[in-house]
Amino acid sequence: MEYQQETTIEQHLIHYKEGLGNYQKSMPELVSAFNQFTEAAFSDGEIPQKYKQLMGLCISIYSQNEHCMIYHTKGCLDQGCTEQEIMESIGVAAAIGGGAVMSQAATIVRDSIDQLKQQRH
Repeated sequence: MEYQQETTIEQHLIHYKEGLGNYQKSMPELVSAFNQFTEAAFSDGEIPQKYKQLMGLCISIYSQNEHCMIYHTKGCLDQGCTEQEIMESIGVAAAIGGGAVMSQAATIVRDSIDQLKQQRH
């Protein structure tokens, strides 16, 4: 389901939970293991949950995973992140995303162009 302004954030969360519940009916052990793993990954440790949620949000933005963007935005707010903390974190994700494009363009694409041009001559 593509994110649409008319669909509420709560509807997206419900849609995700319903989808996961349906998937769990056919793959109960896998979903259970995934849920346990996710809970362990986001539990407090040396890194507090607040920062883990910020990381989750940035990674979900970078990977363009709309459901996770919503889920981790809620997680950030639930863990007490300020709007400014969220916005600054998004800036880091944008820098990495742009950096990934730049680094690939400067290396792999550049090398590909050079090698492919040589093959044509």
